[in-house]
Amino acid sequence: MLSLLLITLLLAFASGKQCETEESHDELILSLSKNLLRSLETPEGTPNPSVHLALRLSNSHNQAKELIHLNRLKNDLHNDIQSSLSNSQPVTGILALYTLALKSSCYDPSTVTFTVGENTVSLLTQLKTEMELEKEHISFSRRPLTNYYQHSLGVLALCVSGVRVNNHVTHKLIRAVEHELFRHGDSESVDTYAMAGMALQCVKDYGSHVHNTVELGTALCTIKQKLLDFRRPDGHIGNEFSTGLAVQALLALGSPVESCDASMEAMRTGIRSGTYHNPMASSQILPALQQKSYLAVKNKDCLNEDDSIVLEPIEPVVTQPSQTELPLTVEVVMSSMATARYPVVVPMDSTLLETLQILQKQNLGFTFETETSLWGPSVSAVNGEQARQSDRRYWHLSADGTALIEGVGDYRIKRTQAIKIENTAY
Repeated sequence: MLSLLLITLLLAFASGKQCETEESHDELILSLSKNLLRSLETPEGTPNPSVHLALRLSNSHNQAKELIHLNRLKNDLHNDIQSSLSNSQPVTGILALYTLALKSSCYDPSTVTFTVGENTVSLLTQLKTEMELEKEHISFSRRPLTNYYQHSLGVLALCVSGVRVNNHVTHKLIRAVEHELFRHGDSESVDTYAMAGMALQCVKDYGSHVHNTVELGTALCTIKQKLLDFRRPDGHIGNEFSTGLAVQALLALGSPVESCDASMEAMRTGIRSGTYHNPMASSQILPALQQKSYLAVKNKDCLNEDDSIVLEPIEPVVTQPSQTELPLTVEVVMSSMATARYPVVVPMDSTLLETLQILQKQNLGFTFETETSLWGPSVSAVNGEQARQSDRRYWHLSADGTALIEGVGDYRIKRTQAIKIENTAY
């Protein structure tokens, strides 16, 4: 009798612990959603369609704030894209994200228009045009006009909007999978494999005509295996900032939720430790933690939605500058391989952006410029030399020989180290 009582108590304890864990997971997701909603309150910068997409795919909402952000997208982001089109700049990726954000709010993207030359064209028509330009660029240069991540994002946005994707556009993506062309520098790009997986799975589900259905199936299997091979012992897939998209893709490709448990826990651990303070990073893990992918946009109906999230006022945190100062070396490697090294001393916990600003003030031989992106500021020029996407170059950042996975506005100096900024082709 005593044994039976003990077993009953143990089972009850185990059951209670499981419920408590599920509740704590829900609280973590709620805190992430609230942080994303608070990020919308920052007036400066272009509104982020990826953040909007994540909030709209979430199970809980603050509909008033989401509506305000939708209107900002339709005005501020729309004007930014229009400016890029007027200057003949490629817009595949941002146009695709804009499309997904609108559709996640059940706003018909076909009603949105841009002025291109003397013509007025709809958003979806322009996105199809951008995809044709990507395809043509691959045909004569063996690489997209932008990159395969944006190419995949464009395929996905058209597909979930119910637009038939040109089979030649899809075929270029399948071929890129076959030839392992999803690379960033010397490494394979987990993000690109994930986005391509969701895009091609959507094409398969939609029943779009492709050159060869067997090739499509093989490409999807290859992507799924690649993502599984990228898993680390700690559960992350690639790195902390590629795991969200990778889990989304695995779920879209039919992996059981249980097989992603380790990756889910790795992301939850990252939230607790403050890894995902960047809104763009948070926006990619929020759908994954709720066992969803961007494919869910296709069937979004926006009916009977929860409207329960209330943002409590929070006291601003005033941080005092650190009294500990760290000596660093910043090495700049130009495209000609000419090298310059600069010593600088900065307060511990400075961002890399603050470090470069201090160096620029102290050393007349060093200058740098940044440009805005959805991930925050990125280095665009150093010592007067540009590294442009149009030239397929970028400034590669590393610390003590290890490539940084955070941008200049997020990476913090915790110890004495050697920072390297190198003009790199991709």
